[in-house]
Amino acid sequence: MMDRRDFLRSTTAALVARRLAWLRADATLKAKAGAKGILYGSAASRLLLQDPPYQQAFVKECAILTPEAELKWNGVHQQPNQYNFGPADALLQWCQSNDIKMRGHTLAFWQSIPPWVTQMANSQNARDLLTQHIQTVCGHYAGKLHSWDVVNEAIAPDDHNPDSIRNSIWQSTIGADYIPLAFNAANQADPQTLLVYNDFGIEYDFPGIDGRRTAILNLLHKLKSQNVPVQAFGLQAHLYGNALQKLNTKAITSFLKSVSDMGLKILVTELDVQDKGLPADPNARDQALAQSYGTFLNAVLQNTNVIVVETWGLSDKYTWLKNHAPRDDGQDVRTLPYDANYQPKSAIYQAIAQAFDAAPPRTV
Repeated sequence: MMDRRDFLRSTTAALVARRLAWLRADATLKAKAGAKGILYGSAASRLLLQDPPYQQAFVKECAILTPEAELKWNGVHQQPNQYNFGPADALLQWCQSNDIKMRGHTLAFWQSIPPWVTQMANSQNARDLLTQHIQTVCGHYAGKLHSWDVVNEAIAPDDHNPDSIRNSIWQSTIGADYIPLAFNAANQADPQTLLVYNDFGIEYDFPGIDGRRTAILNLLHKLKSQNVPVQAFGLQAHLYGNALQKLNTKAITSFLKSVSDMGLKILVTELDVQDKGLPADPNARDQALAQSYGTFLNAVLQNTNVIVVETWGLSDKYTWLKNHAPRDDGQDVRTLPYDANYQPKSAIYQAIAQAFDAAPPRTV
């Protein structure tokens, strides 16, 4: 028969176990990811600084922030020899005040380039223009950021260039050498920060996706063989809620294994799921989106080189998909863990949380 002391010990242990289970169930996305050595966070613009309820939600859930546009070329370098660091500096100061890390996005990109660059750049001066921009911007934030998306979306097989390099102002004036040039310039200006190649479009069984996967891996292999200081791959992960059956988890895990086998860290940098084509009923929509989030993250997070997961926005109030992929029925887009009123959407939130719970821990 159990004596009183044994009874109390067993009762206390049961209460502690239930309490710990409750805490685990109630933990934030930041806490659940952090328990596995992963940083969970979100993109945000300067509008965050004008929206106290959004700030409260962000501080609760996020350990890392990516400025949406404030560090793109047309956000920070709108005129020759004139840099505007004010908006990004304000975001960084807010992050530092709230113990949130910040990423840099992005240094060499085919979009978000002000007109003066395309008017001025030519084969004689483009290398200097790109190098000066990168060293000035990286130098301003040296040692202050978690990571930089140095080169963004350089692969486009449909452009039919050698090595599937995308047509861009940099490709046309410098050639594919702009990619190692960008990484070397960033490394010289900020050798402490993780340098990332960021790209999209490897998740589905759509036509041409095999070619994209191969071209991205070939680019990374080439950069590594040339001792270019690329240290991580950023997988954007803009997903489609009405294409779950085409989501190829086997191909995703194989692709990411190839990346991690090169010694590269992996960041999920821009995760969201379009709700276009899904039912009008919000609950049915959320359930469908949750399936995409869960299926994707459960596959990706098995790779222990994945150290960051960021959704491209935390609240539907600010999602870019309002304009990029509006619903045909005119209803508000629902895509992110929080709705437009800063309330967590149970199905989506839990799918992300459970994927973190199921992930193997990362080792430092």
